[in-house]
Formats: sequence, C-alpha cells, structure tokens
Amino acid sequence: MTTYRINLLINQEDVGTKNYTDIRDPGRLTEIVGSVAQGNAELVDKAVQAAHHAFLSWRNVSLEERCALLLQVADVLQQEAATLAPLLTRESGMILSNYRMEIPAAAEAIRITVELAEAFFRPEQVSDARTWVSVEKRPLGVIAALTPWNVPMTITMNKLAPILVTGNTIVVKPSPYSCLAVTMALKKMAALFPPGVINVVHGLSDVGVALTTHPLVRKITLTGGGKTATAVMKSAAESLKRIHFELGGNDPAIVLDDTNLEQVIPKIAEGSFVRSGQVCVATKRVYIPRSLYRDACDLFISHVQSYKIGHGLNPEATFGPVNNQGQYQYVKDLVERAKNSAAEVLELGTKLEPENWENGYYLQPAVVINADPGQEVVVCEQFGPVIPLVAYDSEEQVIQFANQTEYGLGSSVWTSDEERGLRVARQLEVGMTGINGRVHSSLGQKYVPFGGVKRSGMGWEKAAAGLMEFVHFHGITLHK
Repeated sequence: MTTYRINLLINQEDVGTKNYTDIRDPGRLTEIVGSVAQGNAELVDKAVQAAHHAFLSWRNVSLEERCALLLQVADVLQQEAATLAPLLTRESGMILSNYRMEIPAAAEAIRITVELAEAFFRPEQVSDARTWVSVEKRPLGVIAALTPWNVPMTITMNKLAPILVTGNTIVVKPSPYSCLAVTMALKKMAALFPPGVINVVHGLSDVGVALTTHPLVRKITLTGGGKTATAVMKSAAESLKRIHFELGGNDPAIVLDDTNLEQVIPKIAEGSFVRSGQVCVATKRVYIPRSLYRDACDLFISHVQSYKIGHGLNPEATFGPVNNQGQYQYVKDLVERAKNSAAEVLELGTKLEPENWENGYYLQPAVVINADPGQEVVVCEQFGPVIPLVAYDSEEQVIQFANQTEYGLGSSVWTSDEERGLRVARQLEVGMTGINGRVHSSLGQKYVPFGGVKRSGMGWEKAAAGLMEFVHFHGITLHK
C-alpha cells in the first residue's frame, strides 16, 4: 500500500521540516501509513502571518465569490473521495463504510453553509425621522482550528466553511492521530483560494500553544477533550481571544415504558457503537424501565453479539479498532474496573483475523448489565465500544439520572407517544435531543445548532448559529 509523506501548508507552499512523525495503522500497527512534518513556534508564526496578510484582502472579497469558491471546495472533496476514504480508514481505524458516508456528508455540510450565508449577511436596517441604522456583520480575522481524529473530515469542513464564507482566514492544526487525508484535502482546496487563506501546521502541544497564544489569532475553535479545552482557555485568556469548544458528551438514551423494544433496541445499539463508540454524540448510557429491563437487555445482547470486529478495510467488519494507544488503554481499564463491580460485563461479537488481534487496538464491544446509576462507567465518557444499561423506576427518576453528569451534548428519548417524548426531552440538560432517533437529520443539518451545555462545550456549529461564531457586529448610525 502507498506510504504518504505530508508536509505543512503555509501561504500555499508545501513546507518540509527537519522532524517527521510516523502515522501507523491502528488495525495493523506494524504498517506505517505515512510520515508527517512537525511544525514549531517559528512555523506557526509564519502561518499566522500569512493568514493575517491574506485576511486584509480576503475580507473584501464579495460574498458571492466566497460562496462560489466554497462550492468548488465541496466538489473537490467529492472528487477525491476514492483516495481519501481508504486513507482515512488506514490512519483512523474506523471501517471504510464510515468514511464513504462521511466525505459526501462533509461536502453537503459545505453546501448547506453556502446556502445559509446569503440570508445571514443581509444587513438589518431601520430608520425613523431622525436616524438611519444598519447592523452589519464583519469577520474576525485569523481563526485557529484544532480538529480531532474521530470524524476528521466532517469536523474540519464544519469549521472551514463558516470561517471562510464569513470572510476570515484559517490555520488548521489537525490531530496528530489523523492528519494525512485532511491535509491532502486542504492542500487541494487551498489551491482554489488566494495564498494564505488556508494554512495547515502539524505538531503536538507546543505547536498548539504557539498557535493559541499568537497575538494575531482572533479566535480558537476546538473539537476535542476537556483537558485540552482547559489549556486552550488559559492560553486564550492572556490576550482575551474568543473561543469555541465542541467537547465530549455522555449522551443518555431514555427508553420509556410504552416503547416497542424490538423496534428501538437495535437502533439504540447502532447509535452506541457507531465508529466503535468514538463519537461525541454516540449513545453512551441507556436507561430502561425496570419492568422491561430483562427483555431489553436480551435484545441488546443479541444485536451486539452479531457484530464483527476487524480491520477497517475488511468488508466483513462491523467496526474496527480504537484509534490510539491512550484511548485503547483507557477503555480497557474502564471495562476491567466495571468487571470488578457488582455489574455484569459481557464482551461480545466475533473476532475477524484473530491472528492480527494483538497487532492493533482491538476491543470487543462490551455491554454492562445491572449498572449502578452512579458508577464510573455510567457517569464518565467512555469514547469506546462499551455501553452500560441502567434500570429505572419512574419518569422523574430517569430525568434525574440523565441530568446528573457534567456533560450535556446530545440525548435521545424513545416512546410511542410523541407528546410524552417532547415533555421528557424538554427537561434534559443538553444541547440536542432526538426523539425516536438520533440528534441528526437532513432537515436538522440546516436548522439545528450543534453543541452542548455544561462541560460539553461553548458555542455552536452548523445552522445560522455556526456562522455567528465567526463574526462581530458593526452598528452604523446615520444622523439625518
């Protein structure tokens, strides 16, 4: 298979460095997928300076031209899908079908952003006998975008599109665990724009600090973990930078007692183990009425037992390995501690290529039966293939259970009574709720802001709220 060598992108130039880091396949650790140039503070400064210089003219480019270029970006992304999807699988670990769906979804997210932009930028103008007032939106400047490894292409595009369409420029720092395909795509996109509009710098925490403390960076947008967000927030405080955080979740699925279990349990299971559970809005705990608990558990176990764990390029695989050593060890230790509790832990599914099992970060999907509402595996964010099933006795109790963590990203309510579902949903301390389904929908892609409350984030992506993250208001008053 092809081994890639990826450099930085600064001012539309391919920039090599002295140091390169190997990216290994999480499902075949002996296989090097590519090597990535590592940046430093000096190269961060060059990238930010280039982005700032480009901003001075890019902000004056018409909205129509910016939109037209972004539509070309969406086309480029789809044209490169056949190359990018297998590469994403090899560097991130998730199964190929995930990325074959993700790339068109990322392209569609760009097109939706363009569609929203025209109405978003329409000035609000009012007048009376003495004055005329116009409230207008202006770009911020250079935006630093720190992107994750789990859904790398979609999340990068969910930042890139609103940042550029609003007239800002961008410096992207992709995750060190998944940066090959994203950088390749960004380089092809950058060629459509003036030099400096899109820049990419790779590296570890030192590069992140250099980027988030740079005086010319006006805002930082991060999708990642709470510890990283805390560090970024401290860095941003010194220069009063604006911040946007999309962080973790511990999304509850609430099964109400009027639910058809045979219909909903497979859907909840699929939502729990999507991308091996490595999704911020994956279901991470399931609450089931005590009267239905045993039947629901049996159905859940039966469904998960059919899963097949293997390399992401294996067409038989239901899901692949987790992405990296740190996440692998965290989830593995979490499961071991659950085994030592009063709960019952079932590790299910079939191992594909068992001879390769020790050559990757493979974990069997784990279902935790009779989980206590307050135990670690229930209240933490697992971010891996493990799901606790919790019994409850009343509607009031389950709402209390659902709200008792510091997370508040997504949630779901499952019921045959839509009004009851709405009533329960409106009592949940979260940013998004799906009733009889996940938080995503084709209609919601355009209208529902993506984000959370409490420690699940600050600010929003998608919809008009996502565009609002990257502008400031300019109020103009004309005295007649």
